[in-house]
Amino acid sequence: AEQGLASAQFYFAVFCEHGRGVPQDFGEAARLYRLAADRGFAEAQGNLAVLYMHGKGIPQDLAEAARYFRLTAEQGHARAQLYLGVLLLGGGCGKGAARRYGRGR
Repeated sequence: AEQGLASAQFYFAVFCEHGRGVPQDFGEAARLYRLAADRGFAEAQGNLAVLYMHGKGIPQDLAEAARYFRLTAEQGHARAQLYLGVLLLGGGCGKGAARRYGRGR
């Protein structure tokens, strides 16, 4: 992950987010997702968007969530397209709406 391989950054971020083999750390997960997302890794973009949407490890920022969902959606990820639509139509989804529409990855 430290060598800049987006897939390694993504998978280590997943471990950090869920506390698998390492202490759970949403901030570190967000940092690693961002590194991979900025390299165009769609799954990292989507997961980072979810962290922005819920404010886990980073301040809640629905505009950033929408930006990263859009990047993922443009790569054909249906769940990101759904979340982007929810954000755009509802002016923000908040935690309750995210539960109503399922969990995105």
